[in-house]
Amino acid sequence: MSALLAPAPAPSRWDRVRAPLVTIGGLGLATLALHLRDPHVGGSWGICPSAAMGFWCPGCGGLRAVNDLTHGEFVSAASSNLLLVVLMPLAVLALAVWTLDRWRGRSRRLPRRLVVVGGWALLGAAGLFMLLRNTPAAPWLAP
Repeated sequence: MSALLAPAPAPSRWDRVRAPLVTIGGLGLATLALHLRDPHVGGSWGICPSAAMGFWCPGCGGLRAVNDLTHGEFVSAASSNLLLVVLMPLAVLALAVWTLDRWRGRSRRLPRRLVVVGGWALLGAAGLFMLLRNTPAAPWLAP
């Protein structure tokens, strides 16, 4: 009977870091694909639905921005999608913290208030970015 109540063995380090490493690997493969197949060539990655409808969403130009970043062309990347270029370091930092925490066996829970406020701030920034890039007020934000 005591064998049924024994605690589960602690997960191995590999079990802990598997999710972050698979995520980073997938993003790395997508980045490599964007480096090798130029999204600046019309139709090379398909047609953007929002651009086909006549407006630019917050993600429009994101593929071109990643391609430009892989070639070290930061100004061109910012010209394609400034929001992505600004948020990219935060995403890399978040992935690094997640991986290191898992490596060390830590489990970090962000305060719910921070997640809610941060989520709304991100949605607001994306909405404002979309609005501005589709108006004459900031044509330099258009991809």
